[in-house]
Amino acid sequence: MAMGGGKEEDGPMMEMNMTPLIDVLLVLLIMFIITIPIQTHAVKVDLPQNTNNPANPVDAEKNKITIDAAGTVSWNGSPVDEVTLRQYLDQSASLNPEPELHFQPAPDARYEVVDRTLAQIRRSAITKLGFIGNEQYRNDF
Repeated sequence: MAMGGGKEEDGPMMEMNMTPLIDVLLVLLIMFIITIPIQTHAVKVDLPQNTNNPANPVDAEKNKITIDAAGTVSWNGSPVDEVTLRQYLDQSASLNPEPELHFQPAPDARYEVVDRTLAQIRRSAITKLGFIGNEQYRNDF
């Protein structure tokens, strides 16, 4: 007793057998993967060389003096003492055209440090001074 599902035709099969074709393709794929050399990608980057000459801390366009809550005075992001600050200010004032000087004390900075720094700026004959960060206080008054 044979179980049949519908028509019983003993004619030739008209569909192609895909199993040998897939086997051949898989073997070819594995051969290509094995024979392709490993690609080594190198990105060439020209890194700056370490020089003993420090970069000029005075920018020709604008410089920024900040004072944090601890009373640390910074020139363009690097902490400075009073003597160094005065040297940078004098060097900045001697440039032609004179660069802008941005002054930004922290809201909780001590007034004594801010006043001392402003006095140094005044004595150095800087003419282009701007206070930045004051817009954050416009709603307080």
